[in-house]
Amino acid sequence: MKGNSIDTSLLKNGDPRQLARAISLVENDLPEGKKLLASLPFERHVPVVGITGPPGAGKSSLVNALIYHLLRDGKKIGVLAVDPTSPFNFGSLLGDRIRMTDHFNHPDVYIRSLATRGNLGGLSAKIFEISDVMRHAGFDVILIETVGVGQSEVEIAGLADTTVVVLVPEAGDEVQTLKSGLMEIADMFVVNKSDREGADIFVKNLNALVHQKADSGWKIPVIKTIATSQTGVAELWDQIQKHNALNMGNERKALLIAEKAWQLIMHHRMSTIDKQGLLKDIQAASGKTGFNLYDYLDNHYYNS
Repeated sequence: MKGNSIDTSLLKNGDPRQLARAISLVENDLPEGKKLLASLPFERHVPVVGITGPPGAGKSSLVNALIYHLLRDGKKIGVLAVDPTSPFNFGSLLGDRIRMTDHFNHPDVYIRSLATRGNLGGLSAKIFEISDVMRHAGFDVILIETVGVGQSEVEIAGLADTTVVVLVPEAGDEVQTLKSGLMEIADMFVVNKSDREGADIFVKNLNALVHQKADSGWKIPVIKTIATSQTGVAELWDQIQKHNALNMGNERKALLIAEKAWQLIMHHRMSTIDKQGLLKDIQAASGKTGFNLYDYLDNHYYNS
């Protein structure tokens, strides 16, 4: 093997070094990464499960619990954990691989933490491509945990086969606001930390909202879990399998692929924008008297 070339046979068998190398090539937008993506066969269906929801809902704990459950079933699991990026140093603020230390060295678990790198949607700019590389690497299921901010909930619907929205009982007062966002993309709801006060009432209200949604051939379940004790995790995985077994209708599948294509095109066109360079330009320009952001954008970006 020479230079940055990838041994696709080793990658297909889940070799962690080949996978790490392949992801780095794709994440850094190198020519070898583009060639690899264009050569990937997609003959084997590997379910991609998105885990999203607001900060503090216990998404990482739930992913941990799912990994334990899947390992008992003899599954091989890939995990992509999307970390928020500091707007000041462009580095990852969280360390999901540290939070998942129980599984980090397990031969059947591969965990990769991705920084958003300032991507406004909340997902890593290359997560679509990286998830496709992982689909080719011999996993039985891929779990993607999002930061749960911005538009990441909407973006994950274009990436995942099944979208799991994680909430906690304290969100009960905001349940009506779910209609405008999470209700549109959730394939199932999880009320985590369901041993807390108000959990049963929150589940009842969520079920009432779910029943108002038009029937699409899938009845959205609301599942109570306590991730730290594995409570409800088996039921959650059972519902994920049932949803995956539907294999989506052609219309739904085409819609999700189109959403994925839209995100890929948008990221490609934005790839020429250097955010750190933009910051330096703005610092210089905004110090001048009469600075107008819209005039600046018209002259430097909109008409370029």
